[in-house]
Amino acid sequence: MQRFQKASLLAGTIMAGAMFATPAFAQSEDVTSTAEETTESTAIIVTGSRIQRTDLNSTSPVTVVSPEEFRLTGAVNVEQVLNTLPQVLPGVTGFSNNPGNGAVTLNLRNLGATRTLVLVNGRRWMFYDTNQIVDLNTIPQFLLGGVEVVTGGASAVYGSDAVAGVVNFKLRDIEGLEFGGSYSLTDRGDAARYQFNAAIGASFDDGRGAVTMFANYTRRKPVFQDARVFSERAAGDGCIVPGSTGRGNIGTPFPSGIAVGTCIARGGELGFVPQGSATTPTGTFNAGPTGAQSTYIFNPSGGGSRLFQDPADLYNFAPDNYLQLPQERYLIGAYGHYEFTDGIEAYSELSFVRNDVATELAPTPAGVSAPLFVNSPFFNDQTRALLNQNPADATRGSLYRTTQVNFRFQDIGSRNSDFNREAFRVLGGIRGGITDNINFDAYYSYSRTTNTNIQQGNISRSRFINALTVEFVPGSTTQLRCADAAARSAGCVPLNIFGNGLADPAALRYLAIQATNITTSDMKNAVASVSGTLFNLGLGADDVGFALGGEYRAVSSEFIPDTFLASGDVLGFNAGLPTKGGYNVKEVFGEVRVPVLEDNIVHALEVNGAFRYSDYSLARVGGNWTYNFGGEFAPIRGIRFRGQYSRAVRAPNVQDLFGGASTGFPAATDPCSDRGPVAERTAALRQFCIDSGVPSTAVFTRAVQPNAQIQADFGGNPNVGEETSDTYTVGVVIQPGFIPRLNITADYFNIRVEDTINTRLGGLASALSLCFNTVQNLQDPACSAFVGKRNTGTGALGLNSGGLNPSLVQDNVGLLETSGIDFQVDYTLPLFNGELGLFYLGTWLDKYRNTPVALLPLRENIVEGTYGLPEYRHNVRVTYTQGPALFSVRWRYEGPTEDFRVQNTFSGNDRIPNNALPLRSIGAWNYFDLSLGFDVDERLTINAGVNNLFDKQPPVLGAQAEQGNTLPSFFDVLGRDFFIGANFRF
Repeated sequence: MQRFQKASLLAGTIMAGAMFATPAFAQSEDVTSTAEETTESTAIIVTGSRIQRTDLNSTSPVTVVSPEEFRLTGAVNVEQVLNTLPQVLPGVTGFSNNPGNGAVTLNLRNLGATRTLVLVNGRRWMFYDTNQIVDLNTIPQFLLGGVEVVTGGASAVYGSDAVAGVVNFKLRDIEGLEFGGSYSLTDRGDAARYQFNAAIGASFDDGRGAVTMFANYTRRKPVFQDARVFSERAAGDGCIVPGSTGRGNIGTPFPSGIAVGTCIARGGELGFVPQGSATTPTGTFNAGPTGAQSTYIFNPSGGGSRLFQDPADLYNFAPDNYLQLPQERYLIGAYGHYEFTDGIEAYSELSFVRNDVATELAPTPAGVSAPLFVNSPFFNDQTRALLNQNPADATRGSLYRTTQVNFRFQDIGSRNSDFNREAFRVLGGIRGGITDNINFDAYYSYSRTTNTNIQQGNISRSRFINALTVEFVPGSTTQLRCADAAARSAGCVPLNIFGNGLADPAALRYLAIQATNITTSDMKNAVASVSGTLFNLGLGADDVGFALGGEYRAVSSEFIPDTFLASGDVLGFNAGLPTKGGYNVKEVFGEVRVPVLEDNIVHALEVNGAFRYSDYSLARVGGNWTYNFGGEFAPIRGIRFRGQYSRAVRAPNVQDLFGGASTGFPAATDPCSDRGPVAERTAALRQFCIDSGVPSTAVFTRAVQPNAQIQADFGGNPNVGEETSDTYTVGVVIQPGFIPRLNITADYFNIRVEDTINTRLGGLASALSLCFNTVQNLQDPACSAFVGKRNTGTGALGLNSGGLNPSLVQDNVGLLETSGIDFQVDYTLPLFNGELGLFYLGTWLDKYRNTPVALLPLRENIVEGTYGLPEYRHNVRVTYTQGPALFSVRWRYEGPTEDFRVQNTFSGNDRIPNNALPLRSIGAWNYFDLSLGFDVDERLTINAGVNNLFDKQPPVLGAQAEQGNTLPSFFDVLGRDFFIGANFRF
């Protein structure tokens, strides 16, 4: 067979029957010896080192994903395979709508995309935004010759960002013409994905040169959340009628209220209730004396109003949101090399990608404080009486009452954000031999990404207020006009939101705005190194190897927001100020590998080490050292022990340093509302809530937090410094000679990241809990973000709820710790004139701890075993090949998990029980996939299959959901999914 052969050295023991992922170090003895025989004068480089070597061993755990795995899963984009590896947790994906930005990111060890370094052919790849993150959409999946994943700090070898590890995408050379494509469709007939690929490659000048050119077109169709039962209706934690759970795991709201804290005592059952937004297509307003206001909703036909009912009156925003984002991508490029003189060759890489991805949200929810004209014909006497309870407007007098008004602009349409990203990268280099034992390599690359973001569905905040602030046309007691003369000149028309569908189209046209935001990112990277062998210790092992070099890297990014967004005069998408900045770093690095013994007393002994000194143009970062050292010890053939220690660094990125203030709506719980557990509601907390600005009658009520998300402002901080991490790995590789073709590996990892760069206090949710449950002191810096920010009538935070936005910036505040063990077994054996292969890859997570504020160690969050981060995960693939045919079964297992709040609810610094959780835990989640492959002849290969064979649906998680009521990037949200593909070679 041509396609399913064991030919690729980097695939190692990825046998024909176990084509999934295998470490570069896990070589069976016959494969290793073959490699040594055929590469006697040809060295290779394994990711994690710059030193060439003649074997595929490594002191760092390295997992290699074969290119066949992408075909066996019908993958269109690389994340579809990588996110199923136990070491990888999904970052931003094609299912990330809100939050989402059209990119796809990689999150190794759940330490974040900014701590995962992405390489292509061993060199840095282009990034797409001010966070300096690689968009995996820019990598040509169909050209991959393998993907190598290195665990742990690798900054000494590759520089900043390699904290969690390194992922290296290796592109293959093409000889001849190759083209193909694939098509995927769910059993519901939606979520279509297809791609077409073409590549041509040839050698020339008697083999001194070779070039590969390629092109790709990819298309992905959208799926809305109402296309699946689990996401068709927004669900939230609540109190339900016992036994009423039904469609979508949602129950009937309990008649006496949905508050979870007192649910059981009132005779209800904890469960999921219909949830959504308190901002609806029918206008709402607050009324009542200061400190005791309630929310009222207008009658659909206008005029009259009544008390707002939660959850009955909530707006279901789910049907307007994407579950799968649409995508259209064009990708072209070329790479090649030419030996222009004996032993020295020039090489280059060119790549261009245009990627268009859209996100879509429900129509704009707008909330403002405005002076309402009490005598307006839009109101009846009952509503006027309510409005007159509010304070008179200080400027306009008693006929105007200052009121919090909320309305969803359904008649303008959904909010659509189109991310059009164009990126290119050029690289040129020269490499060759200085002596028989020493080589050099020098290259320069430049990359630039331009992201044009066009937003539809926004409205102007100031125009909204203008259209609500009305007066009678002179001489009339029925006709209205906008009170502000300048606004009238600009086209202002009175806006009637006091009902459903009553707004004048002219008023809507006046309010609606389209915004265009542009982000540009550049990177210049120059690297020069020499490497080779120096001498031999004379004890039977290889020669001592070394690498020495220097690197220069300059990065810059700029975010240019639309005028409306920059001014803050926008409702819909988030306002934000411009961001612009950059820095450079000059580095020297070195590496040494010392094979000490081989078949001399013991089978093998080797030690190695590396260092890098980096001098940043950032004063706070300055110069810093990173380093690693490790070794391998094989007492006998068939068993090899290895270990390594690494010190790594992540320098702050442009967003961390220079990010302009921007508005966000993170999910969070205000402890002063009724959304938290009863156990938190101490007398001290009640008094502190009142001290912070919550009216005494509103404490622990829904009025304090009408929505699950709280509006806040976030920004960069030029005083942010670098993160540092320490990684220890210890492992064993077993290849028993008495069981040929069996490879077993086990590797322990321990990663500790200090001074983590994060939103100050760990983010809004953490900040609220720290301030109100632990610190309870308005003079303390931990509470400064909330002083003077509450709505005086209801106690709510955020402009959309009538208060002000808490403001948080980036800082070196936290601590991350994770440890666990990776396991792998692969085995093949002849069977019935074919070959049966087994591959197992699993991770047991011993610990994942996040301390948002390192100075408060007792507030450590226990994260391992929570939703989206199981303590144990594995992938198993069993494959049988015979002749030109292949049949494969994959089992993806996600272990049991529990609600984060089970172990992370605090009162002060003490963990307390949380008995107000509708779903405390879920069991293990299993997915089974089938695939078939057939080589029709030497030129044509066909593959087909089905993922999620048994149509396993994701769990509904309520308040712990990311979006779509679940974790759409972690769980399979499409259901049973078929694919077929073909590849032609000429």
